[in-house]
Amino acid sequence: MTAVGRTWNRLTLPGKIVFTVVPLLVVLTAGLIATIVILGGPIVDLLAANIGIVRFAAAATIILLITIPVAFLNIFLEMKVIALMNLRIGPDRVGPWGTLLSVVHGLKVLMKEDFTPTGADSVVFTWAPVVTYAAAVMTLLVIPFAPGLYGQDFNIGLLYFFAVGGMGVVGLLMGGWSSFNKYSLLGGLRSAAQIVSYEIPLTLSVVGLLILAGTMSLNQIVQQQSGWFTDWYVIRQPLGFVIFFIAATAEGNRTPFDLSEADSEIVAGFATEYSGMRFGFFFFAEYVNVFILSALASVLFFGGWNAPFPFPDIALNLDPASVGIPLLFIVALVPLIGTLVLAAPFYLLRSSMRWWVALIIGFVLFNVVAGGLLFAWAYVSFDWVAGLIWFVLKTFTFVFIFVWMRGTLPRVRIDQLMGFAWKWLLPAALLNLFVTAAAVLVVGS
Repeated sequence: MTAVGRTWNRLTLPGKIVFTVVPLLVVLTAGLIATIVILGGPIVDLLAANIGIVRFAAAATIILLITIPVAFLNIFLEMKVIALMNLRIGPDRVGPWGTLLSVVHGLKVLMKEDFTPTGADSVVFTWAPVVTYAAAVMTLLVIPFAPGLYGQDFNIGLLYFFAVGGMGVVGLLMGGWSSFNKYSLLGGLRSAAQIVSYEIPLTLSVVGLLILAGTMSLNQIVQQQSGWFTDWYVIRQPLGFVIFFIAATAEGNRTPFDLSEADSEIVAGFATEYSGMRFGFFFFAEYVNVFILSALASVLFFGGWNAPFPFPDIALNLDPASVGIPLLFIVALVPLIGTLVLAAPFYLLRSSMRWWVALIIGFVLFNVVAGGLLFAWAYVSFDWVAGLIWFVLKTFTFVFIFVWMRGTLPRVRIDQLMGFAWKWLLPAALLNLFVTAAAVLVVGS
């Protein structure tokens, strides 16, 4: 026992972690395998009998999980793009090209003290960021990412989106009121006034589109935009898209409409007294909202998962299981042969290159080529892969535009913000609605 204790004390911290975690993982894996072998059949039957509940649990889990990498990616993109616009390098230390810096920021927020100020309403103060984050996450339920890849296809999906998304302002107002701080209260009242004001033109901007589509199902709206890019609703509703984009920018509290947290005027607005994880929830919700609003813009006006032009219908019916036993030899030999073939030119044409360096280069090139071929096969073989790629490209184009606006435009005054909503956007949205309805009546008659 003494020898074991001396050996344990001589281990480094990584060594102690390995010798602790690996046996634990082995035991857990063995227990999982035993459970599957013994109870696998009854568990499968139980899940099959309650497939609706299983699908709901899976969709809720996936939606919750994807918000974290989406927020981290948006944070990194914002830091990098604004740095390049200012002729700086930006994050370049933590991870490859600084890609893990936003993860470090998230961990830093987790480690900071979670402080509740004296005089604050602790219950409301604690639940405010949860309400804001939950409102953002729940709207992802009706966003169609690709054919068949969505949480739920409601007949009133767009109405659900606006109804649930509007609950985010309740969290901001709760945080501002409960903080017992005048700057926080001003930020909460500003956010309430701003979001309530811009909710009206935001909703009216898509009514013309709904007249043309005849449905509020986001999945069906995307399906109606299949074919060429001329079928996208941005072509038939250009004014509606402009109004939607401006109002969505204000809804997401993004520059130049970030008056509820204007640091040059009211410190940090509703978030002045927040720290730690509760502070992180507020700003995670903001960056998730940027993704959600960008996704909604691409779904409503830019065809969602549809490509801008129809691709040739190519079907590659490859069934790896039909190959059988030879598949094992193919899997073993193709990477080896491909690595040697791609490494040979580097080794033969450069006499100074060591053989193992050439092999590493060949291995990397083989993986790039194999990954590209696998991607091309998946793109032409599975509709949901192609749809997901186009959806992500369109959505992050809008995310980039939001970041671009933050690095370019100055913040407006609160009176300019409110006046623009009521004096310009609301009349323009009503004009777009009346013109669309008149055009449908004329063409229909």
